[in-house]
Amino acid sequence: MVVKVYKDAAAIGAAAGMVFASQVITKPDSVLGLATGSTPIPTYKFMIKAYEDGIVDYSKVTTFNLDEYVGLGHEHDQSYYYFMHDNLFNYINVPEESINVLSGTAADPDKECAEYEARIDAAGGIDLQILGIGRNGHIAFNEPADDFADKTHKVALTESTIEANKRFFASADDVPRYAVSMGIGSIMRAKKIILIATGADKADAIYALVKGGVTPQCPASILRMHSDVTIFCDEAAYSKCK
Repeated sequence: MVVKVYKDAAAIGAAAGMVFASQVITKPDSVLGLATGSTPIPTYKFMIKAYEDGIVDYSKVTTFNLDEYVGLGHEHDQSYYYFMHDNLFNYINVPEESINVLSGTAADPDKECAEYEARIDAAGGIDLQILGIGRNGHIAFNEPADDFADKTHKVALTESTIEANKRFFASADDVPRYAVSMGIGSIMRAKKIILIATGADKADAIYALVKGGVTPQCPASILRMHSDVTIFCDEAAYSKCK
């Protein structure tokens, strides 16, 4: 695990964006694992500019998103499908048929999860995965638990995650209580992983990731067992690790 500390989110976005640009330039048909939330937005802005400047061509890329809220259709403005189009896909040339986002309205969530996992395998696995980290150490929607979930699955969200995400909704009551998410194993099978954390509210989670033991009570801690992980932090997120 390599930890890199930057001044602010913009600097991290440029650094992480360069990793994505290099990946696609080196392997034009890369399989990219993508995340939602405010953390990766500066990275996505860099990726858009790289496309607009003619530096990167995403036409052969395949993408897989980490997760989706159960109960939200693609047209809902808080769905992760909507988020990804609004913040990245509408501005680059990834073919729509190459974009994979879990369905939050599938009649059979377990079947949806199994088929999603199969699509990742059929694509040859994820070459580069971007992650954020929750205040409780969750990655994707893998919450603290008694064991590490392996494959894509349906998960009940914790109160701390609901509280953290309520700012995107009219109230906490409107936040979905369940999500479908890649599992820890799904993430760990990515060939290369970058995790981004910004802000003092992520300091405890980064401390547990970098300095603590490997435990499913901090799901992100499993990343210490991966062969190619880079953590991008700002000074506030890294403050307790000094």
